[in-house]
Amino acid sequence: MSTANHDGPPMVTGQCAEVLHLLRTLQPVPSFILTADHAIPEAAARIHDLRAKGYHVLTMILPEFQFRGAIRRRVAAYSMGTPEWPAAGFLDDQGGRA
Repeated sequence: MSTANHDGPPMVTGQCAEVLHLLRTLQPVPSFILTADHAIPEAAARIHDLRAKGYHVLTMILPEFQFRGAIRRRVAAYSMGTPEWPAAGFLDDQGGRA
């Protein structure tokens, strides 16, 4: 998707919109929260979709994370970078303004 004619971030819908809202309000958001508490079964795919649209989503791998009484290892936690959009170099890659 080219964003060369956009002055702001692209519109997102469905699960991508829900994930974006959760990232903005709860960050950092562990992947278990997205899948178990918000019924987003392919959380990593939605993160990938947001990045493909130019959103600056950061991933931090937590060595241990307690979820529902069990210790989980190497859990992804997502947050928004600054600026939120566009991610560094995204518009250059799309042929748009820097």
